[in-house]
Amino acid sequence: MSRAERVAMVDLGRTDLSVRRQCVLLGLARSGVYRQAAVPDPEELALMRWIDEQYLATPFYGSRRMTAALRLAGRRVNRKRVQRLMRLIGLQALGPKPKTSGPSVKRH
Repeated sequence: MSRAERVAMVDLGRTDLSVRRQCVLLGLARSGVYRQAAVPDPEELALMRWIDEQYLATPFYGSRRMTAALRLAGRRVNRKRVQRLMRLIGLQALGPKPKTSGPSVKRH
């Protein structure tokens, strides 16, 4: 059962079973029951759409080059914001990653 379904099951007007007990039984935090979901910012959505389109054209761009491309397009944006949005979308640059934890290669 998804979290949204469990939140929908909580009845705030119930007198015989407190909200605290309902949350314990459903495995929810009370703060998540009372707090309203944040409405996505239209500017953030437009920026995420732009990043996604740019990623389709250049999948080897990481957050640094993506930020540079955004700045060339006239958008003032911070690299940390681009990192957060790329992580939220699930994008990661294609290319070799550092292999620092593997065993050393022995040459004979």
